[in-house]
Amino acid sequence: MNGQLKLFSGNANFELAKKISNFLKVPLGDALVTTFSEGEIRVKINEDVRGRDVFIIQPTCPPTNNNLMELLIMIDAIKRASARRITAVMPYFGYARQDRKDQPRVPITAKLVANLLETAGANRILTMDLHAGQIQGFFDIPLDHLFAVNTVVDYFAKKKIKDLVVASPDVGGIKMARAYAKRLNAALAIVDKRRIDDRHTETMNILGEVKGKNIVIVDDLSATASSICEAAVALKKKGALKIYAAITHPVLTGSAVERIKKSPFEEFIVSDTIPLGDKKDPILKVLTVSSILGEAIKRIHNEESVSSLFN
Repeated sequence: MNGQLKLFSGNANFELAKKISNFLKVPLGDALVTTFSEGEIRVKINEDVRGRDVFIIQPTCPPTNNNLMELLIMIDAIKRASARRITAVMPYFGYARQDRKDQPRVPITAKLVANLLETAGANRILTMDLHAGQIQGFFDIPLDHLFAVNTVVDYFAKKKIKDLVVASPDVGGIKMARAYAKRLNAALAIVDKRRIDDRHTETMNILGEVKGKNIVIVDDLSATASSICEAAVALKKKGALKIYAAITHPVLTGSAVERIKKSPFEEFIVSDTIPLGDKKDPILKVLTVSSILGEAIKRIHNEESVSSLFN
């Protein structure tokens, strides 16, 4: 490296930032990120970043608003300190589920967040497994979109599971499930469900042969886990054997972990884009994506191809 790379982290996922730092053999920059007595976020960059290529590692996971404001304020502070380029490394992009007007008088919050990041001074975005691919088009600055698929595929390849079928918990996840199925040389199934509201779904049909098969349900994120747990129950009723889940972003709000434990999962695999905190449980198997993010940061810094990571 040419010595100009600087890594900083907010408070959202410091553990992942440390892993990326170790992978790159670049220390995390010295920054104060805390709050004033009334709750306003306070940021002070305690080292010189003039002319540097700066990467800020900060997923906008819960508490989403706090973590987003931390990121925006850090970008502003570093921009005003005359950094050459600022890349917001957002392993999890919050507000991604509000990506279109599906009802009257609702916002497109993903676009609003894109505008905020650009206005704050971000020159580039690095993110992973966006909930909706079209969010890339909301930005007028370069965005690099990474995928956790290779990390998960490597894990399942080592397990050598026979009669494996990759299932999507809904029709919207077919593209992601197909990518997993292709790499695992597995068949594909789809749980066709009807959504009642943002918390409840009604499972309708299962497309594909699952009887006597081992299943991996894949999705980009799980919040309440109701959808994926209902899919697991439906697959079990259709004669599936062992059922696994592979989720990139473990949002896991409320009683999600308890719901997962009561469902017929052998393992619930997640990545470390979002810290589990007090939600850690033996059923949750955490795979790190630090090497993927670290390699992408190195390639961006050295002006090398990021897309070649997926060849």
